[in-house]
Amino acid sequence: MPYLNKFILEKVQGNFDKIEFNRMCWTLCVKKNLTKSPLLISEEDSFKVWVIFNFLSEDKYPLIIVPEEIEYLLKKLTEAMGGVWQQEEFEHYKINFDANRDGLSAWELIELVGSGQFSKGMDRQTVSMAINEVFNELILDVLKQGYMMKKGHRRKNWTERWFVLKPNIISYYVSEDLKDKKGDIMLDDSCCVESLPDKDGKKCLFLIKCLDKTFEISASDKKKKQEWIQAVHSTVQLLKLGSPPPHKEARQRRKELRKKMLAEQEELERQMKELQAANENKQQELEQVRKKLEEAASRAAEEEKKRLQTQVELQDRFSLELEREKLIRQQMEEQVAQKSSELEQYLQRVRELEDMYLRLQEALEDEKQARQDEETVRKLQARLLEEESSKRAELERWHLEQQQAIQTTEAEKQELENQRLLKERALQEAMEQLEQLELERKQALEQYEGVKKKLEMAASKTRSWKDKVAQHEGLIRLIEPGSKNPHLITNWGPAAFTQAELEEREKSWKGKKSTE
Repeated sequence: MPYLNKFILEKVQGNFDKIEFNRMCWTLCVKKNLTKSPLLISEEDSFKVWVIFNFLSEDKYPLIIVPEEIEYLLKKLTEAMGGVWQQEEFEHYKINFDANRDGLSAWELIELVGSGQFSKGMDRQTVSMAINEVFNELILDVLKQGYMMKKGHRRKNWTERWFVLKPNIISYYVSEDLKDKKGDIMLDDSCCVESLPDKDGKKCLFLIKCLDKTFEISASDKKKKQEWIQAVHSTVQLLKLGSPPPHKEARQRRKELRKKMLAEQEELERQMKELQAANENKQQELEQVRKKLEEAASRAAEEEKKRLQTQVELQDRFSLELEREKLIRQQMEEQVAQKSSELEQYLQRVRELEDMYLRLQEALEDEKQARQDEETVRKLQARLLEEESSKRAELERWHLEQQQAIQTTEAEKQELENQRLLKERALQEAMEQLEQLELERKQALEQYEGVKKKLEMAASKTRSWKDKVAQHEGLIRLIEPGSKNPHLITNWGPAAFTQAELEEREKSWKGKKSTE
């Protein structure tokens, strides 16, 4: 509907009925989307709420009505019903509103209005009248309406009419059902409205001047008179300024205010994010500085501790070295005394070793002579061992030859035994085949005899049939039996070919064999 209103319906000129167009759209979607639960408003009132939703909804898909516009609509309905707006109750409703949603859909708004949550204590007729009044103001651009007396132009009589003020026209009807329209007062920037004194028994008079006509009207009381004068004057001023109706201008201001607040909120959020990011950066920098200071302090404490420890270690080391030098000096003195005694012992030992060396020289000469004798005996023993090994090798060779001869004899014996068994088996198989062939030959002869008898019977039948045919036809030549030359006999009976055919086949076989 916002798309249709902005790009199509606002550009339509003439007597196009936008309400009927809205009603057609309503008919297409109401059955599918309207809640099935009972509502306190009629379907006609639901249609009017739906049209109001399309007017107040945001111009983006999916269509929703934001909480600010919901509050505006509910306030309008409450004022039209003559009730007191319950701001606390609406704030409580907003608190319970789903935080993940930006507003209500058309069908949720209808359910909210029809549930009676914000019209408690009001009957269905009052709610319906309030919806109709808000519908007239927001959708039909009705700025003010009501009964007043109008003076005729020709008969100069006073008649009660129902007046409806719109941004550029005042229409008057016989009654408020708007069925019988009596005329229009076209408004433009040259029109004006003036208050008149009471006359001819009529009170609360005012005058509406246009270019071509002047209309005298009487209100029911001074308050209504002042309200109508103010309403007509405001309408003319809007026409002079070229401004839209008040409710449309207020709606546009609310939208611009929401956009401005949204932009300010986004800018505030952006600044908050920047401040937060800057704060985090500062916190990180401070944390880094703190860590560096802690590290520097810990390094200084560690260095001081190391310096003190090094000083203590150096003092301990100097004390230990002094003690060690004293101990070494004492040990060296003891070692010098010990070395002196050891030197005396060493010299005595050297003399003993010289004597021992001489005795060892003599023992070595004796051992050398013994080694020479031992070498001679070893060579003699090696020669004997070589002779023994050669004899052993020869004996082993003889033994191997003897073993090979025995194995060869055993193998030949086994082979002969195998050949004998194979020949016996072959002979047995040949005997069995011979017996089988003899049996088959007998069967073939029996078959041959049977076939021969059948042939003789067939020949006798053929001769008798030939005689009969010759008697009747005389020109038919019967197929006679073949040659009665002797046939070849095989193991299975008479051969299927003659001796000459066999010779021809043998020649062809030999030719093929020679070519291969």
